[in-house]
Amino acid sequence: MASGDRNETSATAAPLLASAMGKEEGCPGCRLDEINMANTTIPYRNFFYVWVVCLCAALPIQSLFPYLYFMIRDLKVAKQEQDIGFYAGFVGATYFLGRTITAVPWGMFADKYGRKPCIVISILSVIVFNTLFGLSTTYWMAIVTRGLLGLLCGILGPIKAYASEVCRKEHQALGISLVTSSRAIALVVGPAIGGFLAQPAKRYPNIFSEESIFGRFPYFLPCFVISVLAAGACVACIWLPETLHMHHDDKVETINTIEAQVADSSLEDMEDKQSGSGRMTSTKSLLKNWQLMSAVTLYCVFSLHDTAYLEIFSLWAVSSRKYRGLNFTSQDVGTVLAISGLGVLVFQLTIYPFLAKYAGLIKPFRSAAVLSILLLATYPFMANLYGMELKVLINIASLLKNVFAATITIACNILQNTAVAQEQRGVANGISVTLMSIFKAVAPAAAGILFSWAQKNTTGLFLPGDQILFWLLNMVSIIGLSLTFRPFFSMRVQ
Repeated sequence: MASGDRNETSATAAPLLASAMGKEEGCPGCRLDEINMANTTIPYRNFFYVWVVCLCAALPIQSLFPYLYFMIRDLKVAKQEQDIGFYAGFVGATYFLGRTITAVPWGMFADKYGRKPCIVISILSVIVFNTLFGLSTTYWMAIVTRGLLGLLCGILGPIKAYASEVCRKEHQALGISLVTSSRAIALVVGPAIGGFLAQPAKRYPNIFSEESIFGRFPYFLPCFVISVLAAGACVACIWLPETLHMHHDDKVETINTIEAQVADSSLEDMEDKQSGSGRMTSTKSLLKNWQLMSAVTLYCVFSLHDTAYLEIFSLWAVSSRKYRGLNFTSQDVGTVLAISGLGVLVFQLTIYPFLAKYAGLIKPFRSAAVLSILLLATYPFMANLYGMELKVLINIASLLKNVFAATITIACNILQNTAVAQEQRGVANGISVTLMSIFKAVAPAAAGILFSWAQKNTTGLFLPGDQILFWLLNMVSIIGLSLTFRPFFSMRVQ
């Protein structure tokens, strides 16, 4: 075919392609695209719904830790007090294990049937299984309901895609940031709900009697409050527009045929354009992208550390002084975690952007890892403090530890996304979430087992059990820190 004929064919086929790929009657994605094209303003209402949905999905994770120790104790599954940590670890792990199993299937479901059904099912799972978890009367009921919540709450991946699709391209960064900020708010609200509302009949006897449902099920109230919020979010989902394009199969086949004709007619013109080659890269090639995989590995290692730390801190803070704990109440733990979460939110919004701009990603990353190791080494000695001195120092330490963790986590996310082309980031983040969930599933169980061992070995070793516990936790950070250097870390240092 001559060059002039080829260009003529391309010119006539292009409008046909545009017409075929235009809006289709009844397609929700096309309808939303038309609305976004006509409206250049930020879709505040849709963004607010996304924010509320993300918050309600994250609250069950963060609200658990202040009262988990007491819940396991009251379920009477542990034969002795030192075994409580062992059983608590598996309750924390089952959610992440369930999420690991279904992360990819939920993504496939959202791509085939739409984002909105996935979001609605996830919120309904929070309403049902979070409520049943609060009503647990046996250890195995708590395990099963927590696991089913992780299996059916498949919102983590699809909501990121939804937040970027529900708006115009220039507003996508704001949409994604809302997902992150809502989870940061959950770090503040979740522990406060769990810490202040657990055991209400003992804490607020003038309001809740021992004979009421909240007296017979002392950990139901925080779960109930979160479920009510989730019910409100579920109602809000009525007004969520679907973003997935749903075209008829025959139209898709027509479009594919036209695309093939256009590609064939302009083959010579496209040979010198290499920018689109990344779209054809397979998942296998992503696994061979060492820059990406080194960043994902760092993310997994520090996710393991952060989840294990949160589990150990919550158990250690409420355990008895005779086991070198702090003897805190669930309210005390909730207050500490809420203050830390608020501090992290302020840090993310105000300080970290300037830190990353002037110091890059790697230097703050390594500094945060080193300072976290030094800080964590002081934790066992805080058991020798009492009163206001202890509360002030533990709040400062917890705030700093979570700020260091946020510095590392944000850097890991940025490194992952800059290691691949834009069109590969969806698959790359899917790989990252799946691997990260595996590590987060292992972390609470391992932390609970080690915590139980430490409480049984407070003396008689070359170091007290609690010091060995935090030393082992620091070893994970040391391994992660070592992985930021060559030859493992192949990315160009900023």
